This record gives sequence, C-alpha cells and structure tokens, in this order.
Amino acid sequence: MDMDAFFAAVEERRRPELAGRPVVIGGGGDPTKRGVVSTASYEARKFGIHSALPLQTARKLCPHAVFLPVDYEEYVRVSAQIKEILRGISPLMEDVGIDEAFLDISDIPKSSEEIAREIKEAIKAGTGLTCSIGIAPNKLLAKISSELQKPDGLTILTPDDLETRIWPLAVRKLWGVGPKTEGYLREMAILTIGELAGTAKEILIEHFGPSYGNYLYEASRGIDDSPLVTHWEPKSASRETTFQTDTDNWQAIARCLAELVKEVVEDIHCRGYKGKQVTVKIRFSDFQTLTRATTLKEPTDNLELIRKAAFLCLAKFELKKRVRLVGVRLGLIR
Repeated sequence: MDMDAFFAAVEERRRPELAGRPVVIGGGGDPTKRGVVSTASYEARKFGIHSALPLQTARKLCPHAVFLPVDYEEYVRVSAQIKEILRGISPLMEDVGIDEAFLDISDIPKSSEEIAREIKEAIKAGTGLTCSIGIAPNKLLAKISSELQKPDGLTILTPDDLETRIWPLAVRKLWGVGPKTEGYLREMAILTIGELAGTAKEILIEHFGPSYGNYLYEASRGIDDSPLVTHWEPKSASRETTFQTDTDNWQAIARCLAELVKEVVEDIHCRGYKGKQVTVKIRFSDFQTLTRATTLKEPTDNLELIRKAAFLCLAKFELKKRVRLVGVRLGLIR
C-alpha cells in the first residue's frame, strides 16, 4: 500500500482550493531559499518536479506552483490513522515509511481484489485520501506493482505476468536500483528489467560485486524471499540543517549543532532509547562532506553528555571553508 503524493494530498485535504493545482511541499515553503522538494502533487510532476529536487529549481520549472512548508507532525498523525486501518485488516504489517506498508493477506478468506477494495475504501472514508495497492507473491513485485497505476491504482500480479508486465519496465523501476546503478547499467546497454534478466549472473557479479550482483540477478527475475518485518528497532536518530547562506561563523555553526542535539535527545527520550556513538556531519560550500565520531563510555540519554561529545566531534573539523550543512547522528541502544 502506497499513499498517493501523500504530503501534498494531506495539504489539499485541508485546503480544498488547492485541488487541481500544482502543489510542492518542501523545506519552509519558500522557493527562493534553500531546501528540497519532499513531495509534489501529480499536477506539479507534469512539469518535471520530483522529490529531492532543489526548491529553487522547482520554482523555475513551474513558477505558478503553490509552495508549502513541510508539516511533519500532521503527516505523522494522518499516517498513524492509516496504519491503524491497515492493522485492522491484517495484523501482519511491515511499516516501511510514513506513507507505505506491506501486508500479508495470505490467510484472509477473501479474494485479493476484495481485500484491496476494502483497504482503499476504509482509507478514503477515514482520511479522505487515496492510495495505490499492488498485490503479488512477494514484497519486491508488490512494491513494483503498487506504482504501475498511480494514483488510486490497483494492480494484481501473478508469476505469469513477469515477462509481459515487469520485464518491459525501465531498470530504475526495480526496487533498490538508484540513479548510479541505472547509469552503470546504461553503459552496459541494459535499459529494461527484461534486459537485466537476460544478463548472466557472472557479468553482474563482475560489475557490482557478489551481494548486489546476485540481488540484481534474482530481482530482475521476480525472485524475493524477504519476510515481512513486523517489528524493528531503529539503529540511529539524526537531524541535519542546511544553512540558507553558507557560513564560516563558528558561533552560528555551534548554535545550530546544539539545537540539533537537543532535538535528537528529545526524540530518543520519547522512544525510550539511549545513545552511545555520536557522529557529526559537515558539508562545505563546495559540497565536500566529512564526518567525525566519538563513542561514549556508557549509553546515555543525558543532553549535556551528548552535547559535549558532539562538540568534541566538531572540534575535529578544520573549518577553513564556509559550511553549507550541519548534522548529528546518535547510534541507539534500547
């Protein structure tokens, strides 16, 4: 189950006048300042706007778009409603993000289409939002199929559909293939999932190593035996901020880091975790990105101890260039 343009849809629900207009959610909602697109409505996507695109670029592509700030608290609240609806249909749910989830419906005594319709109707009734659903023998194919008929789609795949419906797709549609891998595959004259499936395993391992090469070989053939993970423990908590203007002001950098540490500690307090490894990330104006880390003697959720550790990390950087971004990550232990 994958929600349709989730952030933008939530904003359109509470601002009905936005319906049918290109809506872009990202940063503080000001496209003249730094920030990236979190979600774009389908109307905005027609102009080439997509997630992770700089807001300033999105504004050039569509100057008349409506730009709004990210309201993460509201999106989390609505997401919790949706996940509660899904658990009511099947308790075997893997939560894979704020706007998507996998469900195991094997033991539900209804047809796949009946279950999908029930999910879509319940989400629509409870939140006013639409979702797209993919049903398939495994998570990999279900994920791909959920994206085939967006928005408000429903796609049911069987193993017999692999050659006709999956293999003609671009390799980028394969779960786990990003822009870098897409570029490497293009250089190998592999443009579709079917062409990838027709490539010898030895060649893929030679180019991508044994682990990822094997994954590409099996995934292109629709093979995926990964189980649903109904509970997981987060490995870290992190925050980062991009300055509106690159800065070499140490006090400004330090204040920003202190605030990020405070947010991370508040987060782990709420979730009942402690941290032991503290990592600080600095991205300079030329986009060089460096990290420095330190390990505490004992796991802790003490703000002062974690802040001191973060500043020890900051002191390890040579701040000879202007700074674009500051981040902090805390390795977690229950």
